Amino acid sequence: MRTFEDVGIDTMGKTGKIKTVCPQCSHTRTNWRDPCLSLDIDRGLWKCHHCAFQGSLLEPRGLERERKSYTKPVFHPEPLVHPLLADYFQRRGIDASQITAAQIALRLKYFGDAGQEIAAIQFPYFRGGECVNIKWRALDRKAFCQEKGAEKIFYGLDSLAGHEWAVIVEGELDQLSCAQAGVPNCLSVPDGAPPAGSHPSDTKFEYLPNCEQELAHLTKIVLAVDTDGPGQVLEAELARRLGPERCYRVQWPVGCKDANDLLMRDGPQALAGCLRAATPWPIAGVVEVRDLIDDVEALYEKGEDRGISPGWAAVNQYYSVRPGELTIVTGIPGHGKSEWLDALLINLTEAAAWRFAACSPENFPLAGHVAKLLEKYTRKSFGGADHASRMTRGEMSDGFQWLQDHLVFLNPASDSLRVDAVLDLARQCVLRYGIRGLLIDPWNEFDHAMGPGQTETTYIGAMLTTIRRFARNHGVHVWVVAHPMKLRKREDETYPVPTPYDITGSAHWRNKADNCLAIYREVGAEDDLAVQIHIQKVRFRQTGKVGMAVLHWNPVNGCYS
Repeated sequence: MRTFEDVGIDTMGKTGKIKTVCPQCSHTRTNWRDPCLSLDIDRGLWKCHHCAFQGSLLEPRGLERERKSYTKPVFHPEPLVHPLLADYFQRRGIDASQITAAQIALRLKYFGDAGQEIAAIQFPYFRGGECVNIKWRALDRKAFCQEKGAEKIFYGLDSLAGHEWAVIVEGELDQLSCAQAGVPNCLSVPDGAPPAGSHPSDTKFEYLPNCEQELAHLTKIVLAVDTDGPGQVLEAELARRLGPERCYRVQWPVGCKDANDLLMRDGPQALAGCLRAATPWPIAGVVEVRDLIDDVEALYEKGEDRGISPGWAAVNQYYSVRPGELTIVTGIPGHGKSEWLDALLINLTEAAAWRFAACSPENFPLAGHVAKLLEKYTRKSFGGADHASRMTRGEMSDGFQWLQDHLVFLNPASDSLRVDAVLDLARQCVLRYGIRGLLIDPWNEFDHAMGPGQTETTYIGAMLTTIRRFARNHGVHVWVVAHPMKLRKREDETYPVPTPYDITGSAHWRNKADNCLAIYREVGAEDDLAVQIHIQKVRFRQTGKVGMAVLHWNPVNGCYS
């Protein structure tokens, strides 16, 4: 990972947001001490307000990204605009100057559905002036294809240079329409929108991590996608992954579903005005009734969303899992909190194809944690002498791939094992991997530096509020494991079932949580492999209710039944 020192920037030993001199231009200026460079040290971002020198550091430790190799397309610029191409775009309100600037051409291209070469529009995708992909659109029908093996990026990516904000639309015609309206800093997604009602896949959003560095410095992102069902899915997922705090949404006029519709009907000034009128997502602290209409109508038609089943019928009647909630899990050490959560993670990935991020210092080294997860995935033992129940190498290999597709471990530097550092990594995982679940296990393994005059109670309350806000803003369910304080034994020498009020530090553990669970085993009992799941709080009645379920733990493979 690069540091600010590597790019010549002096942070003066500070953190947060500061201003300093620019290594690119300050030494050339009369007033060289002028602090023209804005730094966001925590996020690794910088921008000079004099020479426009800007950029971001590479990913934080633990999130280094494997760079794929892509095939570069053969691109032949065409200086002349074909009459058919000029006519096609003119009918859509786009001048020939936009075609020339975007290096769009008309060529013959083989389309499988046509079974032959047909006239197609060539949309080149540029990064740093180099063509990295080409998208083809048939001239006489709505058929598309892209270069095989090429990198997926936003169309119009180079238009971001020198801008702190951008518009995102759903197609190349909409991107060109915004440029026609005087808003060149516009991007188009390369693959359109996911189907209405679908769970967006990582493949569909591969362009987001591919363009991560170009997007990092943006302070405002206007989402101007189509108004249909797929467009709503796209809009919601872009806001979730890019961060709703910097997203705005466009409200198209009645009768227009996208930017090109408005350009053709009302002209460039109307389109530019509509983009300028974009509203925050949502306005902080204010929710208008019209913002809730779709949700209320969905509630009327489909009923309340109960959440995803945890995978065991006995538990499902009391507890289900919804994105955007916070679950606190407690239990006596050794009673299987982490073991049960690992099994829950496997169940949720199988039931709903969720992706997870896990920061579990108690489960280090990570190879051992992976081995336990492989047991729960294959339902077989990882090691031991009983080879009849041991997973094969082939099963282990399949399990590796399955875990690779559904799980990422968060591994902050040992000197920064803080909850806020984990949340920073998790935000990037939402963008890059589209995670829906985050596991923080356990609380007492993290560094908790309280501010001057801050009590443990106020600190815990503030941190749980921060975690819950992250969960709701990004549609991620967060589980936090927290050990109880030392419990007194009962007369029969057994320990009572701990509650959230028994967790060290604060009653906020119960008050701030959406759900509270306790994992409990009667160690030494006739069936001490029976695991009790005590559901002690459920904030939303549609997700469950208070109660207790009993599961049986299999020590051979770590599974529950």
